[in-house]
Amino acid sequence: MTKSNLIGEFVEPEIISAVEKIKDVADVQEVNSLAVTISRLFNAEKIFAEILAGSDDSKLISSFKKNLTLLIQKTWVEKDDETVKEQVLYNLEQFCAYIEAGKYADEYSRFGHILSDVVYLMFGPTSKEPIFEEYSLRIDPEFGVFWWYIQNLPEKANFSEQKSRALLLLGMYFLANY
Repeated sequence: MTKSNLIGEFVEPEIISAVEKIKDVADVQEVNSLAVTISRLFNAEKIFAEILAGSDDSKLISSFKKNLTLLIQKTWVEKDDETVKEQVLYNLEQFCAYIEAGKYADEYSRFGHILSDVVYLMFGPTSKEPIFEEYSLRIDPEFGVFWWYIQNLPEKANFSEQKSRALLLLGMYFLANY
């Protein structure tokens, strides 16, 4: 079974199409519409539409920061990975400070790095292997679908503030409620 067939067992074709399309769309209204479609992955279509329409992201940022900090702190790591744990907590603090200041585009790539480090802390070297997407879908489909979404975003991009905001808030919403 191919990877695309496997994700199709967990994700509606309309959402798969939205994830593939959002990377190339520049129009803010279309980006937001696609982001709301994608938010169905997290059972949050109505709530996420309200978040995108609002201008104050502080509550979501605060929930995201608290939940991710707790997850990082509660994750047991080998002695060799203590430095990674400390660094990711520092990066999370910096990321949230910049996001609170509305610098979504500037922080786009840092978000992916933070998530990669957190997933590494949680799952170890397996998270860096090509089989991890399938593995995560099988052990925790909700997390696996989230990870599939994150892996489908470009690592670096020159997106507008509004597009970066929509993409980051999607990931932040999942983690704020995970």
